[in-house]
Amino acid sequence: MKRFRLILREQGKAREMGGEEMSIAVQIVYNIFMNALEAGASDIHLQPERDQLKIRFRLDGELTDNGQLPPETAANVLARIKLAAGMHIDERREPQDGRVDMEYETRKLSARCSVIPSLNGEKVVLRILDPAAMRVDLAKLGMSLEVMEKWSKALESPYGMLLVTGPTGSGKTSTLYASLQNFDRRRRNIVTVEDPIEYEFADSVTQVQVTEKMGFPKVMRTFLRQDPDVMMVGEIRDPESLDIAIQAALTGHLVLTTLHTNNAVETVGRMFDMNAEPYLVSAVTVAIMAQRLVRLNCPKCREPFTPTDDEFVSLGFEPGQKIDGTFLRGIGCS
Repeated sequence: MKRFRLILREQGKAREMGGEEMSIAVQIVYNIFMNALEAGASDIHLQPERDQLKIRFRLDGELTDNGQLPPETAANVLARIKLAAGMHIDERREPQDGRVDMEYETRKLSARCSVIPSLNGEKVVLRILDPAAMRVDLAKLGMSLEVMEKWSKALESPYGMLLVTGPTGSGKTSTLYASLQNFDRRRRNIVTVEDPIEYEFADSVTQVQVTEKMGFPKVMRTFLRQDPDVMMVGEIRDPESLDIAIQAALTGHLVLTTLHTNNAVETVGRMFDMNAEPYLVSAVTVAIMAQRLVRLNCPKCREPFTPTDDEFVSLGFEPGQKIDGTFLRGIGCS
C-alpha cells in the first residue's frame, strides 16, 4: 500500500494522479505534500521568484524554507497541483480556488488551494485540512483550568452567542469543533455553515458548505427555519451575517462563531463597527474567548536548560521560587 496518494475526481469518479507510471512533475508534487505532512505543516507556500519557485512550509505559525525548483520544472508542478485542485490549468490571469483530496498512510485529508497571478508567476498556497486534528476534546486544547470551566459553563447556555477570536491560523475552528463535541447531538439539532468544511461529523450534525450562490447570510436565514438548537457559523464576515447571528441568539438559539480580532475586548468594538446595536450585543453575548497557538518544543531536539532571572520572572514565577519539573528548549534538528 502506498503511503501517499493524490486523488483526482472527474465526472463523479475518483482515480489516483499518476497511477503506476508517474512523471517527474507528479513525483515532485507527491514529495512536497509528503514532506509537509511529515513535518506537521499547516500550510504549503509555492512562491514564484525571478529565477526559481521557492517552497515554504508554515510550522507552528512560522514560515520555513524547504527547497526550490527551477522555472522549467515549476511550471509543470503548478499545472499538476491546479489539476488536482479541479482548476483550469490554462487560466493564468485570474485567481482560482479549489480543493485537493489525498490519502496519507491510513488518513484521508484534503487541502484548500488558492492560486493568484503575481509579477513572477502564479503564487500557490495550500492549507492542509486534517479531520483527525479537528477531532479534539476541549480538555486537550491547552486551556487553563479557569478558562476551561468558564467556557464549558458558557456552552451550557440555552441561547446566546459565544465567540472565539484571534488572528488567522490561531486554532479558532478547532475550538469550535471541540465545543460541538460537548453537546448531546442525539437530542440537539446542530447545524453548521462553513467555508470550507474542515471536519465531517459522523452523525447528527447538518453541515453546509458556503458557495458563491449560497453565502453565509443566505444559509443562516434558512437555518432559522430549520428549528436549530445550536448554530455554528465558521466566521462572521459582514454586518448582515452578524445581524442574523444576533437575531438567532435573541430568539432562543445558541450561536457559536468566530471573529478576527486581537483580543476579547476588541471584539465588542468590532461588532459595533459592523453596525450592531450596543444593547443587542450586551443582550446576546454569553462569552468571548481570544486565543493563540503556542509553539511547542520539538521532542527530537529539545534539551534541559536553566532560564535567566528575567526569563523566570516573565514566565510568571517569583524570583528564587522552587519549581517541580525541568525547563526544556528546542535547539533545532540538525
